[in-house]
Amino acid sequence: MRIGAIEAGGTKFVCGIGNELGTIEDRVSFPTEHPERTLSSIIAYFEDKQVEAIGIGTFGPIDINPASSTYGFVTTTPKPGWSGFDFLGTMKQAFDLPFGWDTDVNAAAYGEAAWGAAKGLDSCVYYTVGTGIGVGVYAEGKLVHGLVHPEGGHILVRRHKDDTFLGNCPYHGDCLEGMASGPAIEQRWKVKGNELSTAHSAWEMEAYYIAQAITSTILLLSPKKVILGGGVMQQKQLFPLIRAEVQRHLNGYVSSCMIMGAIETYIVPPGLGDNAGLCGALALGLAAVNQAKG
Repeated sequence: MRIGAIEAGGTKFVCGIGNELGTIEDRVSFPTEHPERTLSSIIAYFEDKQVEAIGIGTFGPIDINPASSTYGFVTTTPKPGWSGFDFLGTMKQAFDLPFGWDTDVNAAAYGEAAWGAAKGLDSCVYYTVGTGIGVGVYAEGKLVHGLVHPEGGHILVRRHKDDTFLGNCPYHGDCLEGMASGPAIEQRWKVKGNELSTAHSAWEMEAYYIAQAITSTILLLSPKKVILGGGVMQQKQLFPLIRAEVQRHLNGYVSSCMIMGAIETYIVPPGLGDNAGLCGALALGLAAVNQAKG
């Protein structure tokens, strides 16, 4: 079985071909430009690949309600040209195939549940911390949607006592994304995060904000695994800081051995590494094939 996969990010699109075992057989990337230009590159890539379906995990917000007149559209993104763009419809015009359609972080959570760090579990959450912050939720064996879809990157957080940065989210200012995304780190410290030393105070502050979000997620959703991906989480020194901060926030209230004694196996990096999003899109494509077969 050959399935196409698209991981649509704010900086680049990653496309690939995979199979039902979660194996990525081919992979290519394109810069995220104006939608028409970007999609023309994507369509050209898949034209001769003979895939049975295509799964799309994309930056959002997006419309995921099949009954909506704007189903398949990117909605209120600040990315130039993409707000109100019919992403899924454009792909359907090019290919008469089943399509899977969801957010990039929901896709990553789905892939990690199928083949990665949450394999064998019926719930997990996936945070991506990079250009933006997004949260994918997999619960009771399925992806969580609802009124729209989870937008946990924009929850409100308490300000760190030493932080004077105002936040850079164009919608909410000092929400989680506004305080802890890659661009927020760069604007606060005047250099990119990967130029800061591993001992810099930036990372204690970053862990403080991310841990607040994870604490709220644990209390609200009680996931069986918390997975942290994205460019900022390439700073591996963040993981022990975040784990300790989550334990401090919970203060013994959640009586689970995973929190109290094995948190290093509970809050983890993606088991699929850099392929988490692409494998997630592959899983969406597989689900679309199975749904089409009834």
